[in-house]
Amino acid sequence: MTQHDTTPTPRHATIQGHVTYREGDGMPITIRKGPVELLYDTDSVTLSWQESNGAAGLAALPRDEFERYVREGLIALKT
Repeated sequence: MTQHDTTPTPRHATIQGHVTYREGDGMPITIRKGPVELLYDTDSVTLSWQESNGAAGLAALPRDEFERYVREGLIALKT
């Protein structure tokens, strides 16, 4: 019997402009420019990155908001 890995393969992108996310109902938080890792879900995309101080950054964006950032050139997908 063969087991299959069902872990989604992350994709990579670069934040090139002003991209924000919210934690709950809080104020928008800016994601710093630079490389991010992407994990796609049905209705959202999770972005993860490393801050300059070594701390891990993590944000889930609604899929439509993420796609708008890509269309506007603020997030560049790596192929």
